[in-house]
Amino acid sequence: MTVLDGDRRVRVPGAVVRIWGRDGSANRVGVARIRVPDLRALPVRVTAPGFSPRTMYVRFDRKREQTLRIYRPELQWPLYGVTAARVEVQAHIRLRPPFRTVWSVPTGGLIEFPAVVDDGVAYIANARGSIRAISMRFGRVIWRHDTPGWPHMASSPAIAGPLLVYHTMDGRVIALDRSSGRERWSWNAGSPIESSPVISDGLDYFGAWNGRLYALDLRTRELRWSRDLGAKITSSAAIADGVLYIGDYGGRLWAVGAGNGAVHWNASVNGRIYGTPAVEGGRIFVPSSTGNSLTAFSTAGTELWRVVTGGYVYSSPAVWNGRVFFGSYDGYLYGVSAATGSVLWRVGAGGPVSGAAVVVDGVAYAGSFAHRIVGVDTATGQTLVTFGHGHYVPVSGNGMRLLFHGYSRLYAVEPRTQATKHRAVTRITASRPRHLRRPHS
Repeated sequence: MTVLDGDRRVRVPGAVVRIWGRDGSANRVGVARIRVPDLRALPVRVTAPGFSPRTMYVRFDRKREQTLRIYRPELQWPLYGVTAARVEVQAHIRLRPPFRTVWSVPTGGLIEFPAVVDDGVAYIANARGSIRAISMRFGRVIWRHDTPGWPHMASSPAIAGPLLVYHTMDGRVIALDRSSGRERWSWNAGSPIESSPVISDGLDYFGAWNGRLYALDLRTRELRWSRDLGAKITSSAAIADGVLYIGDYGGRLWAVGAGNGAVHWNASVNGRIYGTPAVEGGRIFVPSSTGNSLTAFSTAGTELWRVVTGGYVYSSPAVWNGRVFFGSYDGYLYGVSAATGSVLWRVGAGGPVSGAAVVVDGVAYAGSFAHRIVGVDTATGQTLVTFGHGHYVPVSGNGMRLLFHGYSRLYAVEPRTQATKHRAVTRITASRPRHLRRPHS
């Protein structure tokens, strides 16, 4: 058996492979040899330092030589915003433009929130409540789950071990088996849920239109606690140092104890909070839609600064390297100082920006209603990428490829060869190698 890093596509020397109670260690070229008494479908467990343990069934009766892929957890994208602090930054992925499109897949409906990715599989939901699991290597749909009922969705799913957890606009929390897409269980909050799940210590935290904040135990399927905040919640929650931060339509940012739901403090901004706060460096950065602004607070609840734009700020901010990046309905992507709020640069996105900004490998991405995605150097504000398909949240991915999100189609891109990397600006088309093309929906 050859053991590969599934994202970086390099061999993993020293990986331990266990079959039939027998262990084998991968040699310096990542190959392990184990003698077993029976050749059939057998469970194989692979472990290696820095990688998530993985168990899979392998058909040795068809082929004795197999390739096993394992994955580093830091190169995955397990939930909306990447981390529980919702900083919208994947700090470990090293993929920079120029890019080429490898594959694309129709999703059957509007993509409002991004895919999550784990162990070589992307999980994407459309606004109709249809979930697809897609191979990052091949762009093949592994399974599809259509949520019954009135399943409109306005959030991302989240990885929770063997489960994929998501929320629906008819108030349900639904858990699917990640391997098959079958529903394992559901729980009903009785009110529409737009919050994307944030999962910490086995609890799913989210708000709902009824103004309540929930902490649902995913193991027992029972509420650990809930609290009435008094105004409609569409924001997703962010968690840092045991404190949960979430905004509401009353224009208040709440700081609540994640363990028991106790309110630590609340503070007001100058308008409704639709998007999700981000927590980094002792500060909370909060978008305000009707206030047309981004406001920074200390973790003690003191307002630090405010940037007012020329349009709604639905866009959840990304925070990286002392800077905050967010979009506005005025058609610009902003880069501002996290310490002072001073505007360092702003770049035209072609149209209103509603979805979150995202940072990968020093590039800030934003999608706009002009049906494009722009990628901007975080330090200089220079536009590095213009992709001809986009709408809401622009990017997710893993250590192998990034996923660009069009209106209803998902595109996988990877860096071009070194020979073409001298080009300063890349315009990516949707075309693919002829043998990979699929008809558009």
